[in-house]
Amino acid sequence: MNIFIGEIIGTFLLLLLGNGVVANVVLNKTKGHNGGWIIITLGWAMAVFVGVFVAAKLSGAHLNPAVSIALLITGKISLSQLPLYIAGQLTGAMLGAAGVWASYRQHFLETDNAAIKLACFSTGPAIRSYGHNLITEIIGTFTLILGVLFIIAPSSSLGALDALPVALLVLAIGLSLGGPTGYAINPARDLGPRIMHAILPIGNKGSSDWSYAWVPIAGPIIGAVLAALLFLYLPK
Repeated sequence: MNIFIGEIIGTFLLLLLGNGVVANVVLNKTKGHNGGWIIITLGWAMAVFVGVFVAAKLSGAHLNPAVSIALLITGKISLSQLPLYIAGQLTGAMLGAAGVWASYRQHFLETDNAAIKLACFSTGPAIRSYGHNLITEIIGTFTLILGVLFIIAPSSSLGALDALPVALLVLAIGLSLGGPTGYAINPARDLGPRIMHAILPIGNKGSSDWSYAWVPIAGPIIGAVLAALLFLYLPK
């Protein structure tokens, strides 16, 4: 149960702080309104740092099904552990999204733009083109996973991550590759909050954009598989 609990806690903190910085920047009448992309990418990097730091000893702090799938391929975790990781990640992501909504509820009410409200939960493309959006998510996640596989301590039985290097890696991806799609690079990070957007009483929230939802699920999984397969063939 340490895996399940650790992934819930770590992913909860990841989404609470990560989507929290988005809400602070884009919603009306917040202290951080119009803070810009640099603030969002820094906030997400710090969210990764906190989530990984807290959950590392309990579960290895994957906090991302793409990471868990890559670690399964590279032999760091077993197939029987994978459902625990993914269930914990999805649960934690949903709870984190609910925490953001509760914290910023007044500001959601003060914001009329439905797309901006959705951005506080899930990702969306700057230019909608499913094929290109998919490629962007594949490349971003490939970069994440390849970096993560080199960061993981060889002796770790759960593929435990080192918080600061992973946070810096996510910061680099956000700054360099995040512009086209908002760099989901994590199926649970997108799907869990999108579910919460659909069910929470946000008010004038518009569509949850389910027609796009498959991109930040499929892209990261494909990117993770490709990175893991390459890693297996690289000299160590």
